[in-house]
Amino acid sequence: MEREIVVGIDIGTTKIAVFIGSKDEQGKPIILGMGKSESIGVERGIVRNIEQTSISIKKAIEEVEQKTGYVVKEVFVGIAGNQIRNIQHRGNIMLESKGHIIKEADRERLIKDQENLVLQPGEKIIHVVPQSFIVDGDGDIINPIGMPGSCLEGNFNIITGNVS
Repeated sequence: MEREIVVGIDIGTTKIAVFIGSKDEQGKPIILGMGKSESIGVERGIVRNIEQTSISIKKAIEEVEQKTGYVVKEVFVGIAGNQIRNIQHRGNIMLESKGHIIKEADRERLIKDQENLVLQPGEKIIHVVPQSFIVDGDGDIINPIGMPGSCLEGNFNIITGNVS
């Protein structure tokens, strides 16, 4: 049985830390490796420069990947503060024709379309997290790829941050 890997990122004012972990045979959490980098773009717990912060996160991820040999694909991120907001949102796109077979490109287009959500002044989308999908009114679908449909909808958790 393949080991389940979990990746967590802690974004702080002085450093960004990325941890790769799993569970041992008794189910206890174990840390397989850690990468860290200087936190550039974060001041007093607030992300002031998203591009610089993204570069710092990438450096920490690259370090932990080199140390452990694991390739980071998904992460859990911890960011605290009143400058972070979660928005529950439902979006949809119309597909080419009735009976269209949903492809990864359709799913990605729906996710990308959520970045056009109108936000409060000074807010920017940090991440769009798909929760579930709906195909032609049938819901609670985890992966719609390969299904026929004319309308693809999704429930999303949209994480925003104050950039001012």
